Amino acid sequence: MPLNPDAVEAILLTVKLASLTTVLLLVLATPLAWWLSQTRSRWRPVVSAAVTLPLVLPPTVLGFYLLLLMGPNGALGQLTLALGWGTLSFSFSGLLIGSLIFSLPFAVQPIEHAFEAMGTRAMEVAATLRARPLDAFFSVALPMARPGLITAAILSFAHTLGEFGLVLMIGGNIPGQTRVISTQIYGHVEAMEYAQAHWLAGGMVVFSFLVLLSLSWMKRRQGRVFT
Repeated sequence: MPLNPDAVEAILLTVKLASLTTVLLLVLATPLAWWLSQTRSRWRPVVSAAVTLPLVLPPTVLGFYLLLLMGPNGALGQLTLALGWGTLSFSFSGLLIGSLIFSLPFAVQPIEHAFEAMGTRAMEVAATLRARPLDAFFSVALPMARPGLITAAILSFAHTLGEFGLVLMIGGNIPGQTRVISTQIYGHVEAMEYAQAHWLAGGMVVFSFLVLLSLSWMKRRQGRVFT
């Protein structure tokens, strides 16, 4: 059974959301992961716990507080209203903000572990060659952390595709704006359209399996490189 136009629209919107989330997370998570891997600040445990919090919080809890924050009575909502942007709740922009926060640990942790695994030797050598810290970061640290960056990109993209609770809380299920694959499946099940739900759910199962398989293959390949 071919997918109906609503399902295709939900797939395209989901891919758009996941792609934007992944790109923005790599930009935001990389310097944060570097700081967490290098700093000895007393604030490190606090920042690390805040970054990891979405892993243990139910998505609906995080979505509820984001909904309050972005609503007309919330601090962010009042700011966007004052700027003439309206409220971010039940919009694609609000969905993107929620996805960035919810998937943040999936981007930060692999990159942080990659930076920690490279040790201090490479950066010390770069310093002896009179490389500036920023130059050394881009020419030495980032290339060495490439496996972590790739893992972060894959996990962030895959995790965003599977969001449901947070999406439903802050985005609802508006066709063409906030209806993504997970909420589309939910709508099919509510309407007892199980054939359509099977197509989408089955596709997600296959995609998730391929993600895990690719990550396993990457780790195996990386292990061979260092042996």
